[in-house]
Amino acid sequence: MQLTPSLDASFNVTVMRSELGLSRERMARLFDVSAKTIERWEARGAPSSAADRQRLLQIREIIDLGRIVYTDEGLRLFLTTPMPVFDGATGLQLIGRGEGERVFAALATDYEGLGP
Repeated sequence: MQLTPSLDASFNVTVMRSELGLSRERMARLFDVSAKTIERWEARGAPSSAADRQRLLQIREIIDLGRIVYTDEGLRLFLTTPMPVFDGATGLQLIGRGEGERVFAALATDYEGLGP
């Protein structure tokens, strides 16, 4: 079953960007697009490509689990602090490289109490 983000608030690019505390420019780097493209997505509700919608879904899942594991500020720190588990990269860098599953897995480990 293919999951496609709907246009509801949980997949709203503006809301997600705000939850992560990211500028349009920083959000654009996660998708390898321009800030103008992010602005267009915000205006119409979602990216047009399936790959970008899938990455948006992955980010939504990371935010949702991260808010269970951490406070909002804690999640932002988790995503912006270089971590040994990410080989010195940040969670946002991994997401931008298409390795969001590693970020989700680290959050799941922390949720289960198995983290460092």
